[in-house]
Amino acid sequence: MPNHSMPNRAIALIDVNNFYVSCERVFNPKLEGRPVVVLSNNDGCAVARSNEVKVLGVKMGQPWFQLKDLARKHGIVAYSSNYALYADMSNRVMSILAMFSPNQEIYSIDECFLDLSGFRRTNHADYGQRIRKRIKQWTGLPVCVGIGSTKTLAKLANHIAKKNPEFNAVCDLNSLSLEQQADWFQRIEVGEIWGIGRRLAPRLHEIGIKTVLDLKTASPSQLRARFSVVMEKIIREINGTACIELEEINPPKKQIVSSRSFGIPVSDLASLEESVSLYISRAAEKLRRQQSFAGTVHVSIRTSPFNEKEPYYANSMTIVLPRQTDDTRLLTKVALWGLRRIYRRSYKYQKAGVMLSELVSRQYRQIDLFGSIDTDTDTRASQLMRVMDQINARMGRGTLKLASEGFRQPWKMKQGNRSPNYTTNWNELICVLL
Repeated sequence: MPNHSMPNRAIALIDVNNFYVSCERVFNPKLEGRPVVVLSNNDGCAVARSNEVKVLGVKMGQPWFQLKDLARKHGIVAYSSNYALYADMSNRVMSILAMFSPNQEIYSIDECFLDLSGFRRTNHADYGQRIRKRIKQWTGLPVCVGIGSTKTLAKLANHIAKKNPEFNAVCDLNSLSLEQQADWFQRIEVGEIWGIGRRLAPRLHEIGIKTVLDLKTASPSQLRARFSVVMEKIIREINGTACIELEEINPPKKQIVSSRSFGIPVSDLASLEESVSLYISRAAEKLRRQQSFAGTVHVSIRTSPFNEKEPYYANSMTIVLPRQTDDTRLLTKVALWGLRRIYRRSYKYQKAGVMLSELVSRQYRQIDLFGSIDTDTDTRASQLMRVMDQINARMGRGTLKLASEGFRQPWKMKQGNRSPNYTTNWNELICVLL
């Protein structure tokens, strides 16, 4: 029975199923129906799992070395993360979705919100099927679509669509009666709600709130006093009151982090300097892309916390810059200065990282008290960085780089089973033999 008091708002959440695995299957159809995992940096943990792997009990984040016996028994195929491929496929999906609504929020690499509120004469479930079929036809990727009057309800609808085949991958909560909605909500564990998760679910269980329906019927003001204003917003969103608006333009990040585990343990300062230089370069690119300047640089190093045979050491340092900048050269110089002060010999380091913070928009950059910024030098530096970014964007990342990043980089993360960059590298295009 349809809900005749249809809400004025219709928000759709489109989510690519098992995104990393699905990207691999697009270019290797033999993987269809087989158990597949995609591994994290250095082929460490499972970060994406096909449905066939989930049935075998493999958990998200489970270390690969623990799965090797299971992999041999069931023929699990493991791939290294191919970030270039996944990013390009994501861009294609988001470009297609932009054709279906003028109001779009790209929420993550595989998730997107669309505002369908203006499509009053359109059957939203049918429209969701059109979206689903277009993405499948143009990219080969499977998606689920959830539609609700708020972003939280759209997330829940997407969860229902994904877990229940009778919806054929599209669930429109707005078309269901209140009784039908309540029936579905009492089947869903409260931890599945966007913003609740594993951290808050146990605390809600303690006070008898175990399902979505339990939270929906709870007092927003009482739970606000017990938890926070965020909990109140979640309850109101589940009841159809929009508290979280679409962000059509993603807000600039307040911090930019770049870090990686090494492919092999690193002991010498020179290799650590290369890695930190590389990470600063990546972070500075993102900084300039969002038209920001950094006010502080944070650098950190650590050994493996799991290697009981080696002594553990971890240290970090935050350096306040004399003036805000987006110049890779200056940021690298500061980061290396900090690294040399926290480095200790004789340790086998497993990871290094950098973080740029105290970020300000380019237009609001503040000069120092005496206005000592050299405008000509600043302009030349800005032009140099812009040319560097343009060349790297056109010719490939790392075409132009600082010498301090090194060239051999034996410490770089392991990607022993990475698929080709099918869509971003001319030398790795699929060749069809006739």
